[in-house]
Amino acid sequence: MSGPQIRPYATAIGAEVLGVDLAQPLDNAGWATIHDAYLEHHVLFFPEQELTPDEHVAFARRFGELEDYPFVHGIEGHPELIEIVKEPDEVINFGHRWHADMTFREQPPAGAVLYALEVPPVGGDTLFANMTLAWEMLSDGMKKTLRELRAIHDSGKPTRHSQNFKGMKMQHKEGSEQQITAHPFVRIHPEAGQESLLICPSYCHRIEGMTDEESTMILDHLERHATQDIFTCRYRWSPGDVVIWDNRCTMHIALEDDLAAIKGGQGFRRRMRRATIRS
Repeated sequence: MSGPQIRPYATAIGAEVLGVDLAQPLDNAGWATIHDAYLEHHVLFFPEQELTPDEHVAFARRFGELEDYPFVHGIEGHPELIEIVKEPDEVINFGHRWHADMTFREQPPAGAVLYALEVPPVGGDTLFANMTLAWEMLSDGMKKTLRELRAIHDSGKPTRHSQNFKGMKMQHKEGSEQQITAHPFVRIHPEAGQESLLICPSYCHRIEGMTDEESTMILDHLERHATQDIFTCRYRWSPGDVVIWDNRCTMHIALEDDLAAIKGGQGFRRRMRRATIRS
């Protein structure tokens, strides 16, 4: 069989794409197959790839224009690519809480393409959650309540995003500012037309018109609901893997499971390269 082959990865979310070399230009038929799978499965896994920064950028741009990450400098020659690094003695990962990317912006990114440069033999997995299913399986009463509310998404101070991660290539990015935006709890996918739940435990801790205690009660419930096993998949990385996720209908989390580092020793190193797709 020629062209990309799509193999579902889990019942709720994700698909593996085989038979494609992302370093080579995609023909129209191959691109259509991948794009359709992206809309259907929300997250795509491409094993055993070898990408230069130029090739990484070229593939990511098939999904849309790219944007810089607001709080971390890009790599030399490619401001739209950042490296995400966890050093062997670090416990906290960049992206260590459930989140959708940059929801503190008025227009959060459409997605991201992450390329594994260096991964441990075990550990360092990433979980993804299907927020379309999470919305669909809320009660009618909760949906009605959420349609009338907006949540406050706050980036926090710029140093929060890179200053605490010593393996990151750059530290505080000059000119970056704290960003705060209010979003509805439900959003409609601009291509698929489906409704999905918009929460972000990393950036969202308050609901307009509610006290902190009331906000926490609702937001914690929604996080527990959306991250149930039935809505998620867990991906174990290998060097050269490429993953693209649809930020408009997913959340993800980088697991903190480096026991050696937690116990005060030398654990594993993890180094990824990321492109962010503009909405």
